[in-house]
Amino acid sequence: MLDLVLAVIAAFAGGVVAQRLHLPIIVGYVAAGVVIGPFTPGPTANAQSVNTLAEIGVAFLMFALGAEFSFGELRSLGRVSALGGFLQIGASTALGLLMIPLLGLSFSQGIFLGAVLALSSTIVVTRTLAARGELQTLHGRVAIGMLIAQDLCVVPLAIILPALTGSTISPLYDLMLTAVKALAVFLGSYVIGVRAVPWLLGHVAVPRTRELFILGVVGLALGTAVVTALAGLSLALGAFLAGLVVAESQFRTRVIAEVIPFRDLFVALFFVSMGMLIDPPVLLSQAGSLIPIVALVVVGKAVIAAGSVLVNGLPARTAVLAGLSLVPVGEFSFVLAELGARSGSFPSELFELVLGTALLTIILAPFLGRAGPLLLRLLSRLPIEGLADRVEADLPDESPRRHAIICGYGRVGRELADALGRRNLPYVVIEHNPFIVSELRERGVPVIYGDASNPAVLDHAGLAYARILAILVPDADAVELAARHARQVKNHRLAIIARAVDVAHIRRLHAAGVSAVVQPEFEAGLEVIRHVLHSFGITEPELGHIIAGRRVAFYRQVAGGEGT
Repeated sequence: MLDLVLAVIAAFAGGVVAQRLHLPIIVGYVAAGVVIGPFTPGPTANAQSVNTLAEIGVAFLMFALGAEFSFGELRSLGRVSALGGFLQIGASTALGLLMIPLLGLSFSQGIFLGAVLALSSTIVVTRTLAARGELQTLHGRVAIGMLIAQDLCVVPLAIILPALTGSTISPLYDLMLTAVKALAVFLGSYVIGVRAVPWLLGHVAVPRTRELFILGVVGLALGTAVVTALAGLSLALGAFLAGLVVAESQFRTRVIAEVIPFRDLFVALFFVSMGMLIDPPVLLSQAGSLIPIVALVVVGKAVIAAGSVLVNGLPARTAVLAGLSLVPVGEFSFVLAELGARSGSFPSELFELVLGTALLTIILAPFLGRAGPLLLRLLSRLPIEGLADRVEADLPDESPRRHAIICGYGRVGRELADALGRRNLPYVVIEHNPFIVSELRERGVPVIYGDASNPAVLDHAGLAYARILAILVPDADAVELAARHARQVKNHRLAIIARAVDVAHIRRLHAAGVSAVVQPEFEAGLEVIRHVLHSFGITEPELGHIIAGRRVAFYRQVAGGEGT
């Protein structure tokens, strides 16, 4: 508990400082790990305890990432992911040969170092892409696909690389055994997931049992990760497979929304644990070797990754942006480096060099992403025939545009959806009742399963591009939370219409930035007035004037804080 508290407080403090200095927040987490690490004075956390928590972060990250995709999307990127990822690993491994004269390594050690640095950080890449809103762009999906291919290569590399120095007696047998295990895990995950997981989540995904749903999701994510780890495969790969299974179900969006808080907490601890491995004096003493290696890794990996994407016939813009995204050295690089150091095939003094390279490439990752558009403009001006035409825009985003988001498919939400549908106006429904969601999916209605008060669910519905947000759920707190989040999103065209429970709620909603508030009981009262006065012979034009005047007076009076 002490290690957890110390790591969390250090991560918070480091993140705040990095944010104030306009640095990537990841840098703050790593710096926090250095401060509480064993190589600096002051409070020290137990590295093994923090590392265990960090592994949970990797599992949650990969689970959420898998839930963002689906088997169909992976199949569509299969050739790009497999061919591009494997080409990138092979070519980047060859970079180690260029480091042999600089570091005085043998041929096999150079190959080992190249393979270690060829792996990219899944955590850093996904966090950087998500921060820029690029996870669902073409270059974002390509980068993720290549990361998956890299993860699949980790286990074979862990077997083959030590064999370069004779550390493994039967590498071919071990590799075949690993392949059989991987195939069994893939098939088992798919068969069990398609049938068991939707049924299980469907029986707990009912109102008032949110805690059971969360327990089921966490158990699925961590349980699958542990099973693959026990089978000798990557823990991250197992969590990703569990996410893919969830992505095929109707609970996809809600699962992502529930996992995000766990993911963010434990991923921060991952970077803290990485910082705890860094010995600042040793790192400074290696600056002469570190700087040229970092330059070679940044330029080499970006060019190789971009070339691997171009080979698959994708646009040059996609290739450049995906290549820049894949520069940061990965968390599995530490695993391979440590394995090599233990087996004697990787000099132990190079471990600090790998750490330093990883740290600097992680620091550079956000800046490389921002430099992408500038680099594309420079490339388009080069006097190379046809290059300007190849540096083209990504495929259009499939997210809806200028649509209505209907939160809650009750009586009012149903009427609104029917009215929009009859006029062919685009809309998306957010509903937390799984039975209603199933019904809407069968009818072909665009629907997202989840809680409308959860920012992740609203963002998934395309809040940044929506024209109308109609919050019609009966929960007063949920309505207010959804409205406040919507006003924080950069969408000046968004109009928010919300259902109010009572007079006090109307005032809170106005304070939250709601464009128009509707109070059902008051509106029902107006209709009663209309029918009664019509029975006494009041004409329709006069009735319309009376009703409109009463409505304006009521909402204006409530907004001004008058009345009861």
